[in-house]
Amino acid sequence: MEKLWTKPFVLLTVSMLFLFTSLYLLLPTMPLLVTQLGGTESQVGLAAGVFTLAAVVFRPIVGGLLDRYGRQAFIVWGLLLFGLSMIAYDWIAGIAALMALRVLHGASWAFSTTAVGTSITDVIPTGRRGEGMGWYGLAMTMAMAVGPMLGIWVVRNESFGGLFLLAAGLCAVSLLLASVAKAPYRPKPSSGRIALFEKSTLPAASAIFFLAFVYGGITTFVPLFAESIDVNPGTFFLAYAVTLTAARPLAGKLSDRYGAAFVVVPALAVTIGSLIVLSLADGLAGVVVSAVLYGLGFGSAQPALQAINLGLADPDRRGVATASYMTAFDLGIGLGSIALGWVSQYTGYPTVFQVGAGSVVVSLSIFLVLARRMAAKHRERANAAS
Repeated sequence: MEKLWTKPFVLLTVSMLFLFTSLYLLLPTMPLLVTQLGGTESQVGLAAGVFTLAAVVFRPIVGGLLDRYGRQAFIVWGLLLFGLSMIAYDWIAGIAALMALRVLHGASWAFSTTAVGTSITDVIPTGRRGEGMGWYGLAMTMAMAVGPMLGIWVVRNESFGGLFLLAAGLCAVSLLLASVAKAPYRPKPSSGRIALFEKSTLPAASAIFFLAFVYGGITTFVPLFAESIDVNPGTFFLAYAVTLTAARPLAGKLSDRYGAAFVVVPALAVTIGSLIVLSLADGLAGVVVSAVLYGLGFGSAQPALQAINLGLADPDRRGVATASYMTAFDLGIGLGSIALGWVSQYTGYPTVFQVGAGSVVVSLSIFLVLARRMAAKHRERANAAS
């Protein structure tokens, strides 16, 4: 069996853990900073939106650059700019300056995560790609569980200055680890236009877009919905995180052994069921059951779809393939939050989750078409080899 746990894989995965933890320190505390600077609720949303929009704009650019010029320089400069952006927050004195910094921070996020993420795909053996992506995704899940709680604690017990210093420190550790890990990719001499999107990954990217569309709504509206039925919102995310942690590595192994369809189809079906359960929930039991099902379904489907996305592209186009995947995911989260916000305003939370279930149905439909195409391509290759 090909070796997965190599030194570069471990170093790069842990590097992503520190990088994502650094970002997640800001998720629950950024609204507090905007308010402290005199901002309104709409400007709280704008601060989140411009960060995501900047990442969406710059990801396709950096993906093509990674394939043309290699990974290491973009890892170093992306992480360095990300850490400096964290420090710069402590100097911000107004909303306009904050928004400008959020654009810069979003661009550095696009460069750093795409570069490190692509390097991780370079060192994962093809035969263990699903398992590798599962462990890589688990690092981000752990950051999501630890970062927000740590961020709130630091702001309450120290200051925003201490928070930004801690975030910059975590980014520095991420930079150190990623720099030590030697990226094996060597760019091939090429000319012409730099690719901004990998067309071969469009079906997988479309499937992940509609899955992320729901994720944007879940993270935005579950806390409000839970409070409306007298349930602690943290209960949902705790049950979700625990299930996700258990599901990712196992789902990756099953995907490598039995094929992506063996994992993705039931995982998306479970995700649909979780959203239906959530739309009917009126107490703690329904919220917990939905969280467990959502963690199982989403946690299994996402790394498998990411592995498929990479498998569709040529090895020398992994940078743009990774960027295409991350762009679809970011765009789905951003547009999902906005669109489901309109649904919530005019219909209510149960309808939000029902519309979300419909979005996952679309994702499943796209994957079923993709699976048939992949099977046909596999048969063509087998016939050609024989």
